[in-house]
Amino acid sequence: MKNLKNYLFALLTLVFITACDEDKNLIQEQLDQNPLPPSPSGDAGNLDLTKYVSIGNSIAAGYQDRALYDNAQINAFPTYLANQFKISGIGGGDFNQPDINSANGYSSPGGPTGILGRYELSLSQRRPVPTAGELPTAFGGDKAALNNFAVPGMKLIDASDPSLAIRNPLYGRFASSPGVSSVLGDVLAANPSFFTFELGTNDVLGYATNGGLDEADITDPATFQASLTNTLGALVASGAEGIVVHVPMIITDPFFRAVPYNAVPVTSQALADQLNGAFAGLNQVLDGLAANQLISPEEAAKRKVVYAVGANPILMYDDALEDLGPKFDLLGLPPATRAALQPFVQSRPAVNGDLVLLTAATEIGREIIPGNPTILSGISYPIGDAFLLTQIEWTNVVTARATYNGIIAGVVAGLNANAGATVLAQYDVNVIMTDLSGLSTAQATQLGHTAAAIAAADGILGIEEKGVNLAPDFSPNGVFSTDGIHPNPRGQGLLANGIIGVMNSVFGATIPQMNVLALRAILATE
Repeated sequence: MKNLKNYLFALLTLVFITACDEDKNLIQEQLDQNPLPPSPSGDAGNLDLTKYVSIGNSIAAGYQDRALYDNAQINAFPTYLANQFKISGIGGGDFNQPDINSANGYSSPGGPTGILGRYELSLSQRRPVPTAGELPTAFGGDKAALNNFAVPGMKLIDASDPSLAIRNPLYGRFASSPGVSSVLGDVLAANPSFFTFELGTNDVLGYATNGGLDEADITDPATFQASLTNTLGALVASGAEGIVVHVPMIITDPFFRAVPYNAVPVTSQALADQLNGAFAGLNQVLDGLAANQLISPEEAAKRKVVYAVGANPILMYDDALEDLGPKFDLLGLPPATRAALQPFVQSRPAVNGDLVLLTAATEIGREIIPGNPTILSGISYPIGDAFLLTQIEWTNVVTARATYNGIIAGVVAGLNANAGATVLAQYDVNVIMTDLSGLSTAQATQLGHTAAAIAAADGILGIEEKGVNLAPDFSPNGVFSTDGIHPNPRGQGLLANGIIGVMNSVFGATIPQMNVLALRAILATE
C-alpha cells in the first residue's frame, strides 16, 4: 500500500509539472504571437522640461462642473502634460499644484446646505444638478514648490496685479504673499524651464456669459497687447520657453448652444389661443404705430408675439431695440392699458441667430410674481437681457477673440525675432474646436478663424478619437463638463494632445500623446 501511495504521488507530481510546462509554453507562444507593447519613451527635443510651470485661468486650473474640486484638478491638461513629461527619456520633473482639498468644491451660495458644490448630470432629470459644496480654504502646502499657477477668473492684466489675491480668493489661497505678490512674480520665482500660457479667454468670457450687458467687460485691445507683451516678455527673459494657447471661440460651447431659441413648447391649440388672446392688444397697438408711420411695418412684425402649437420662440428683452414708450404715450391709451404695455417697450420674440444661455434653462417659465402663473418669464413676459446674446452681441465676442489672437500672433513673432530663435510656439485651439463644433467652412470663415481652423471645418458634429465620436456637449459621450464651458477630462486630454503636437512639430520633441478614451467623461447621477 505504501509503494502504491508513493507511485500515485509521483504520478500526480509528473502530471502537475507537465501541465505547468504546457501552460508556460502556451503563454510563451501567445507572447511570441502578441508581444506586449514596449514601455513608452520619448525625447524632449530642444526643450528643457525639468521645471514645467502652468500659467492660465480656469481651464488650466482644472475648473469643471462650475467648481474647482479634487478630481477636476488632477484631470486638467497641465497635470496630463506633466505626467507625459515623466515618460522615459523626456526628463520632466515633479508637478505640484495648490490642492483644493474638497471633493465637491464651491459653486455658489444657496441650497439646503447653504453652499452648492460641483454639478453632476442628472440622468433622470436630464439636466445638471448641484452637490453639497464647501468654501475654499487656504493652501497648506509648500507654496515655493508649486508648478500650477492657473487662477479661475483671472484676466490677462491680472497676472501682474498684486490686488488679485484680495479680489480673487482662488489666488489668495496660494499666493506667496497675498496682497503683495502677483501671479507673474510667483511664476518667475519658480524659475521655470518651460511653461504653458493659457490666458485671454476671461477678457471676453464675462461679457458673453452675462448676456452682453456691458461692453466694458471686454478688455480693450491696447490693454490686452500691453499686458501680453509684459507677461510673455518677462517669462522669455527668465530663460524659459513655452506654448501660448489661443483664445477659443467660446460661443460654440454648449453654454451658448444647449438651449434653442424656440424653447417654449405649446402643446395644444387651446393654449395657443389663450396666449394669443393675451397678446392681441400689444399686436394691435404695434399695427397702430405702423399705420401712423411711427414705426415701419417690418419693425411691427418683428415685435409681434404669436404662438402656435409646437416649439415657439422665447419672448426676450433686446436693449438694441428702440424704446417705444414715448410712442405708446402718443396713442392716448387708457392708463391701465398703457401700464400693461410697459414691459414690451423693447421686446421681441427670439430668432434663429440669437444665442440663449444655459442659465436661461431654469428661467424660462419662472413666475415673475410668485403665485401668479399668468406672468411667466420668456413666455408672457420678456426674459431678461442677461439670458441671451443677440447677433450684435455675439459678433462683439467674435471680433474680440479674433483681435486677441491676432495680437498673440504678433507678440509671439516679435519675441521670437528678438530672441533670434523660436522660444515661443502657438497652439491654435480653434482648429479642434471647429472640428468638434461641426462648423461648415462658411461658418468658420464668418467667425474669423485662422486658415488652419477653417480647413478643419467638416460640418459634422463631434470629433473622432480612435473610431469613437466624442460629442461637443455635456452628454455622457461629450467632452464638456456640466457647466457647458469648461472641458471634462476627455476634453482636457484633447487639449493636452494638441499642445504635445505643437511641442513635437516645433521643438523636435517626440512626446507620446495620451489615450483620451481612457479618461472619464461626464460625472452623472440618477
